[in-house]
Amino acid sequence: MSTTQLKAFHIVAQSGGFSQAARDMAISQSTLSAHVRELEAISGVNLLERKPRGVSLSPQGERLFEITARLFQAENEAKALLRGGESAAGGHLRVAADGPILPLPILSRLKAERPQLTFSLSVDNSARVVEQIVDYRADVAITARAPDDPRLYGVKFLSMRLGLCVPVSHPLAARQNVLMAELEGLSFVMRERGSRTREIFEKNLADHGITIQPVIEISSREGVREAIANGVGCGVVADLEFGHDARLSFVPLGDARELIDEYAVCLAERRHLPLLRRFIEEAGRA
Repeated sequence: MSTTQLKAFHIVAQSGGFSQAARDMAISQSTLSAHVRELEAISGVNLLERKPRGVSLSPQGERLFEITARLFQAENEAKALLRGGESAAGGHLRVAADGPILPLPILSRLKAERPQLTFSLSVDNSARVVEQIVDYRADVAITARAPDDPRLYGVKFLSMRLGLCVPVSHPLAARQNVLMAELEGLSFVMRERGSRTREIFEKNLADHGITIQPVIEISSREGVREAIANGVGCGVVADLEFGHDARLSFVPLGDARELIDEYAVCLAERRHLPLLRRFIEEAGRA
């Protein structure tokens, strides 16, 4: 097998399909497909399950993808090392986060320090953010999920309090704070399970013996915000992530004892890399 074949498989697995992978590699889809077929023929292993829309990995393909992720990440690190002075002034950082508000000030400070720095930011729920680090799809992460996996290295850099998010016309909108008992029977709009904010909120509900109305689940933070603004239900949000929206009010939950801790995380084996180390150091300044 060749590095070209492994690279072709890796990009297809990472992209979820041949069309996007071909664009990423700047080669024809037929050439890319031929590389993958040759790899499967040489190894005698079915690596990809072809579907009408995209591909999925076979069990053997999943294991190979873990290996190629490490292989090509090491290649990128070697290139960065050999570029020397260029990497000191720039580099590229893949960031995953459970929201945009916390990582952007960190990236802004790094950008001022390294004018040629480029970065990508992927926003998802806390569980999937950690998966991106483990799968080598992100270099660093800001997440509310504690890095208790031995493969991870993380530093807690702040804690956030929960609050109620309601339309400005809501009866509770002008309050200085709300007690958990006052949430009894209210309807809520929330992110899907995997959201750390939702987990902490549900822990607080359980601690106080509170029952809320059936939750309406929406997959994106923006969707939740729009649903709340349109009166579909109440929401819950961390104080530092509320942002600015003239249609909504943030009301602290005065007796919600469980806080949301935020961590800067990377793979333990990569914590020595200068750019990753600087990101985590800057997070600690928050």
